[in-house]
Amino acid sequence: MNPAARFSSAEWQARCELAALYRLIAHFRMTDMIDTHISLRIPGPAHHFLINRYGVLFQHMRASDLVRIDQHGNVVGGDGDAQRVNRAGFVIHSAVHMARPDLHCVIHTHTAAGMAVSAQEHGLLPITQHALKFYGRLSYHEYEGIALSLEERERLVADLGPRNKAIILRNHGLLAGGRSVAEAFHEIYFLERACQAQVQAMAGGCQLHYPSEAVRQHTADQFALDDEEEIIALGWQAALALIADQQESYAS
Repeated sequence: MNPAARFSSAEWQARCELAALYRLIAHFRMTDMIDTHISLRIPGPAHHFLINRYGVLFQHMRASDLVRIDQHGNVVGGDGDAQRVNRAGFVIHSAVHMARPDLHCVIHTHTAAGMAVSAQEHGLLPITQHALKFYGRLSYHEYEGIALSLEERERLVADLGPRNKAIILRNHGLLAGGRSVAEAFHEIYFLERACQAQVQAMAGGCQLHYPSEAVRQHTADQFALDDEEEIIALGWQAALALIADQQESYAS
């Protein structure tokens, strides 16, 4: 049976986009074996989300592997272990989705660079153009242990705030969201690259050069211009070309 026949056209399209995103996160080496997660809101009034089936490597993710859950973490239309999801993944993602309906897609990573910057007291430094994209637009959430408590959701979304699309989870990793799969990918890609650059810049122990405050704010404002949406779309299509040979696999 064609797996697409089991879902509405809108849900199947969402599944294919999300599966492609999982493959791209793997392509750019932002995975942590079977841990970390990406979620996407399914169009419609039910407030359901797609998240990875726990145990599937990101580079193997298919549209049919994704699990549909509600905002309470209940699997919708699934069966037991075949539809198992990561508990911590649900806590983190449900918090963001419930508080920020504008963020349809949410990506959480545990990269070496992201974890390193999350453990640095000063956080992300305004020392590169990539980092300045987030200047004044990046949140921080204090580490509370493995995110298994529903009570942590309120504190996490309070720290994220009503405007920012990215947050550094202290001593843990990175999280970014977007109005679309393309925008969420754009946000996590720039944040990850900014963290990588910072770790390398600090490795030699030399004194860092900082742009002036006026230049920092000006650059952040430039990233928020109206044409960013077009740039995000172009970047997403270019990224998809990197895994074009996997399309038959992930869209299954």
